[in-house]
Amino acid sequence: MAATYRIGYFVGSLASRSINRTLSKALIRLAPGNLDFTEIPIKDLALYSYDYDADFPAEGRALKEAIEACDGILFISPEYNRSIPGALKNAIDWGSRPWGSNSFARKPSGIIGASPGSIGTAVMQSTMRSVLSFLDAPQLNASEAYIQFKPGIFGDDGAVTDESTAAFLRHYMDEYGAFVERVLAANAPGHIGDTHPDDQKLSR
Repeated sequence: MAATYRIGYFVGSLASRSINRTLSKALIRLAPGNLDFTEIPIKDLALYSYDYDADFPAEGRALKEAIEACDGILFISPEYNRSIPGALKNAIDWGSRPWGSNSFARKPSGIIGASPGSIGTAVMQSTMRSVLSFLDAPQLNASEAYIQFKPGIFGDDGAVTDESTAAFLRHYMDEYGAFVERVLAANAPGHIGDTHPDDQKLSR
């Protein structure tokens, strides 16, 4: 019987009618059955400051606990001004602090996003890869997914009416699921050069 993996996902937009929230519903519908999804909310976080490090507020602790409870992390986000939306970057800052307790370390991560424009969040994803590399979060590098959101293709419930789009998103999620499995196997105790991965994670 295949293992089930807990996937936490971030929606990078706070908008009530976010197309990336619609995309998140589509991805969950099309994902392999051994992935179990939980959204990690970000809207109630204060702006991060190291002044909080000595005593994290409840929202910050809840965020870190949610990340750490997951086997993998999926970022589903728009692109704002050719970069990561501020609310999502703020959540990443919270999750990586205080220093030495980076909750993203060794979490297999995927990045995907939708935009009305034809480049489909490509620049945001490039910026995000740099951030996640610093945070020691392994990333699915292929397949890449830059989604141009077109009216009529996505229903509000995440149904995808265009079969070629559905097939592409299904392939992306299959690849992400396989990537999660590979990364977690590589992080297992006894892996060459990494006999105590959890201990090493706490030192980052």
